[in-house]
Amino acid sequence: MKKLLALLLAAVMVLGLVACGGETGTETTAPANSTENGAETTAPAEATGEVNVSDVKVAMITDYGDITDQSFNQTTYEACKEYCESKGITFTYYKPAGDSTPERVAMVDAAVADGYNIIVMPGYAFGGTIVETCETYPDVKFIALDVGLGDILETAVTNAGEQYDFNPDNWNLADYLDISNVYCAVYQEELSGYMAGYAAVKMGYKHLGFLGGMAVPAVMRYGYGFLQGVDAAAAELNIADQITVEYAYGNQFHGDADITAAMDTWYGEKKVEVVFACGGGIFTSAAEAAAKVNAKVIGVDVDQAAIIDGTYGEGMTVTSAMKGLAPAVKDALSDIIENNNWANYAGKIVTLGLVSEDPTANYVQIPMETTQWSDSFTQEDYKTLVAGMLDGTIKVSNATDAMPKVSVTVNDLGNLK
Repeated sequence: MKKLLALLLAAVMVLGLVACGGETGTETTAPANSTENGAETTAPAEATGEVNVSDVKVAMITDYGDITDQSFNQTTYEACKEYCESKGITFTYYKPAGDSTPERVAMVDAAVADGYNIIVMPGYAFGGTIVETCETYPDVKFIALDVGLGDILETAVTNAGEQYDFNPDNWNLADYLDISNVYCAVYQEELSGYMAGYAAVKMGYKHLGFLGGMAVPAVMRYGYGFLQGVDAAAAELNIADQITVEYAYGNQFHGDADITAAMDTWYGEKKVEVVFACGGGIFTSAAEAAAKVNAKVIGVDVDQAAIIDGTYGEGMTVTSAMKGLAPAVKDALSDIIENNNWANYAGKIVTLGLVSEDPTANYVQIPMETTQWSDSFTQEDYKTLVAGMLDGTIKVSNATDAMPKVSVTVNDLGNLK
């Protein structure tokens, strides 16, 4: 109950557009909608007495990647599986055959047909899936992570034959869709972006870069939070005149030869030391370029150290600006199932942020295990930073209408493509 109260106190209704994609590619294998087709089903263990396991079956659907993607799918899958096993609840996952709303909808159909009544969906790509399924299955509880109002409106408005203008403020979702059986959680990206920028400067980096995917609100919040964190650390160290940030968007959520060439210039001619690569697979271009000159990157959404360091070079990832998918999943499932508190979630799109001085309990964070801590920025320093952000001593703006005013030098390069 304490976690519920903390969550509700920290939550505000979101009017975001789209989220920062966490996947790096598409797999087109057959749907994993049974044990024969590759899905892993966790059979009910002995009940603990807290949950009537016969009434609950939890399914997770991957967006288009696999549960080994070291990103949104894997983190969500592992959190669901761990919780369900601990409570003796039947759990499985379904993998769409490809990257499209119809293929994701097919997996919802399969899960419902198999008797699953709580369906967890990670990533903004599920906006259309919610539109196509939530009213069809009113008795199913849908939990969507990183799916904002704009992600749902885009499909709902289009389905109504109207032209969506990508400004959620101009639309009333209730005119198009009943989401009373849906709970959406989005995140305060600006806070984890701030943490990453602050940490990097405290660690001694003076020439930094921000490479965003597309200039959509979630990516912009990451970037603008990053600039605020860089500026705050520079001010504390009295070195604002020594700090430069190259700032650009790739105008896409994947890396390619053109983006890599631009990163080669950043790391080479400009002597950028570390780049915060934010936006799906666009990190690949930053990492490819960094590997050529033994430079660094900052990951996004989840702890990307394993995939970046494992692919491009050991020790490349300084830290990652993370969304706390695991605590969000476990807290929601626990409260909804064990405390019968679905009414506190139903029909809501909630923004999650800080709820504790314990960094690992928060819904936005940097990783304790893989961040490259140093004498100039320790885990204790990080905990102090989180405490200040939690009690309001440190304020971070979430505005995206204009780049934040900072004292460090920012070279705003716009879109690279």
